[in-house]
Amino acid sequence: MSTIKIKKVETRKDLERFIDFHYDLYKDNEYDVPTLFSDDLNTLSKDKNAAFEFSEAEYFMAFDGRGRMVGRVAAIINHRANKRWGRKCVRFGWIDFIDDINVSRALFDAVEKYGKSKGMEEMIGPLGFTDLDPEGMLTMGFDQLGTMATIYNYPYYPEHMEKLGDFEKDNDYVEFKLMVPDKVPEKYTKIAEMIQKRYDLHIRKLTKKDVFEGGYGKKMFELINTCFKDLYGYSELSERQIDQYIKMYFPLADLSLITVVEDRSAGNKPVAVGITIPSLSKALQKCRRGRLWPFGWWHVLRALKAHKTEGVDLLLLGVLPEYRMKGANALMFYDLIPRYQAYGFKWGESQVEMETNENVQSQWQYLETILHKRRRCYKKWI
Repeated sequence: MSTIKIKKVETRKDLERFIDFHYDLYKDNEYDVPTLFSDDLNTLSKDKNAAFEFSEAEYFMAFDGRGRMVGRVAAIINHRANKRWGRKCVRFGWIDFIDDINVSRALFDAVEKYGKSKGMEEMIGPLGFTDLDPEGMLTMGFDQLGTMATIYNYPYYPEHMEKLGDFEKDNDYVEFKLMVPDKVPEKYTKIAEMIQKRYDLHIRKLTKKDVFEGGYGKKMFELINTCFKDLYGYSELSERQIDQYIKMYFPLADLSLITVVEDRSAGNKPVAVGITIPSLSKALQKCRRGRLWPFGWWHVLRALKAHKTEGVDLLLLGVLPEYRMKGANALMFYDLIPRYQAYGFKWGESQVEMETNENVQSQWQYLETILHKRRRCYKKWI
């Protein structure tokens, strides 16, 4: 008989323990990239995360008979996404557990019970509050280094999902490793030069003033909202969320690695954006238990400012639908690839893409690519 006990997070100390469990479970794992403790604390705190304007959540911890913490999970209801997609879903995220089926079962039972109490009909995940939170359980690529924007999990996680029996595929993602070429592929160059003349599109590089005073921070995320609106489970970012992300990510951003494509004929309307950053994977692994202090900040700054890393993360790439066939994405890479070369980057990470999203995957057709990770979102009727 299982002796697993579930405890709801009720205090700040509980929440800190909830976050710290991941660092304990993945201590010294060479592929896991831990999130910053402060980022998780802000995301999971109901008085700090703007997503709670349209979401509600509870967090659960699992303990064995000896009182040791052996698992955790977040149960999230995003009412805006449910309304947009016509579903009654409770999401599960921040899911971690030891290799004991009794633990994983107890955690999912807690999410199911919570969802039913709120009138939900499905349980789906791993998902966060929005698409800018990590999503999808790793099912292939367990020997590949993770990224700051994605989830790493042990191979036994998806095995548990199969053993539990009631979960089925809801959506699958793929991730590509993109090799930085020695020179910009000729196809990108030809398309970029042609569309600048034919469609009057041009590259805009931003300054801090553009981002924080000129409204371009907001414009970029509004563009992302439009580009991503039809993607699986997407929840439109609110103005308050956009403000939070601008304040969180752009003060230390290297703006040379962010490219905006504008349409001059439409009054310099932004039509595509590429937000990329030096890979922080190795730097974050050196942040003890996800803390920047006392020495973690040094490793992060070296990666961000001195580019002491071999990879670049393609965090957010968006092109308005009517400009995809015009080659706006080629113009972005025409600008970004020489910058990657100058910084000495050897490879890039595409981040998660729906396996059925051929439009996105076609962007990489002129690059050497390796499909090196797969992940899944599961569904269970409750």
